[in-house]
Amino acid sequence: MGGRVDLDSWQKLSGSAQRVEQQHLKTMFENDAQRFEKFSRQIPGVLFDFSKQRIDDQTFSEMMQLAKESDIALWREKMFSGEKINITEDRAVLHTALRNRANTPIYVDGVNVTEQVNAELEKLQAFSNRVRSGEWQGYTGKAVKDVVAIGVGGSNLGPQMVTDALAAYADDTLNVHYVSNVDGVQIASVLKGLDAETTLFVVSSKTFTTSETMTNAKTAVEWFLNAANDRAAIAKHFVAVSTNLEKTRAFGISDDNVFTMWDWVGGRFSLWSAIGLPIALYVGFDKFVEVLEGAFEIDEHFKTANNEDNIPLLMALLSVWNTSFLGYQAQAILPYDQALHMLPAYLQQGEMESNGKHVTFAGEQVNYTTVPIIWGMTGINGQHAFYQCLHQGNVIVPADFIASIEPQNKVGQHHDILLSNFFAQTEAMMAGVDAQQVREDLTAKGKSDAEIDKLIPHKIHQGNRPTSSFILDKVDAKAVGRLIALYEHKIFCQGIILDVCSFDQWGVELGKGLASNIEAELTQEGVTNPHDSSTAGLIAYYKQKRTN
Repeated sequence: MGGRVDLDSWQKLSGSAQRVEQQHLKTMFENDAQRFEKFSRQIPGVLFDFSKQRIDDQTFSEMMQLAKESDIALWREKMFSGEKINITEDRAVLHTALRNRANTPIYVDGVNVTEQVNAELEKLQAFSNRVRSGEWQGYTGKAVKDVVAIGVGGSNLGPQMVTDALAAYADDTLNVHYVSNVDGVQIASVLKGLDAETTLFVVSSKTFTTSETMTNAKTAVEWFLNAANDRAAIAKHFVAVSTNLEKTRAFGISDDNVFTMWDWVGGRFSLWSAIGLPIALYVGFDKFVEVLEGAFEIDEHFKTANNEDNIPLLMALLSVWNTSFLGYQAQAILPYDQALHMLPAYLQQGEMESNGKHVTFAGEQVNYTTVPIIWGMTGINGQHAFYQCLHQGNVIVPADFIASIEPQNKVGQHHDILLSNFFAQTEAMMAGVDAQQVREDLTAKGKSDAEIDKLIPHKIHQGNRPTSSFILDKVDAKAVGRLIALYEHKIFCQGIILDVCSFDQWGVELGKGLASNIEAELTQEGVTNPHDSSTAGLIAYYKQKRTN
């Protein structure tokens, strides 16, 4: 078996897991008045509290040893300097170069990519300003009112999450709509209320061959031409984020209106690039730059902070501790801020697509779980949906709670009520409620001993459920940049600690290839491929029942 299991720190942490499983978080707090001070960190704009995680001084020390033995510092230097750490695709991993506000040179194959990034940002700025000011006009001379962003995966989730998060800062210049699903229901519903004369489409696909994206883009063109009836007008209503100029030209998009990206940017880390064009169009280029600046602050923190104070590294070590040592199979992301409602879905892709791997860098099988199942939703809605399981279920799900001090919109006492739930839930998950507390409560309510004995088992909460809390100053553009970058670097550190390649996604590619073959069977006469009896039966059933 490969991986980190032979490291001295890994062996020690395995022993500590057995020790910690005998301890209750409530007791840890009772025995150490300094626990919050010891296990929380502050940087500008962010408080990170991990004192409600199931760790003690010894495990913390062993986690630091694991970080050192995993060569985190060396790998971090490799990533930031442009070494090709995506070894299975021979690519650098440089999403940090997209927000390198210090403008320091970074070289890949002898080319200073900082200059390339800045040139593209200038192009993005000029274009978004033209569209927002009304200078850019459609085929009938009208300004753009609606932007439809067509992409899938990383080309969709990042921009959509950020535009949703910053909607409170948008003016009425443009509406932005997203189409990612190849299910025709989505694009039909987006196009329904739009006017072709005032709609701009942003088609994002690195290769301009992604099946789902190109299917939606072709449908958008048909809808547009139905109104415009002139293929030359496509150039005024369609722009692209792509590297394939041949394909974008054939589509009818002018080279001037193609924004580029590079093979050293992974889709799920790409919102900082031209993929973020919908963000700049919606809230303005200045706000987009603030998102980059927030992320850059975290890049600097991640590069310079000691391991003991390095928040992304601590986040990663805690996740590895919970998943690979304590055996918790899932992690919940619970934002107590409506603006961040898409964060769980965004991080689900970020983490599971990156670290959902089963072999090491050297290609050897690992015998520990590499990634938890990431899921979640806004905290208040979650409280009335799945928190019952988090409190009393026989699975333990570590959770990240995220809130802000100032609301985007101050409405009466709403924010205080929201935050009272945020604080109460982590306290309840940590402390629980024991039999004695239940008995005292029910006695005070006048229940008989017989009734109390019957109810006690149902009302006990074991507690001891690990959580981390993040408190942001306010969910603004910089805060969103900071938060995303914290999780990006956490994902990187997890991958290094677990000895897996975080920056490829061969599982995604497998599904794409199989779907392409089956698509031909469904759309062309006489095409058949060998399948197992289940898949063959399902395809036959569909073909027999469909109406056309």
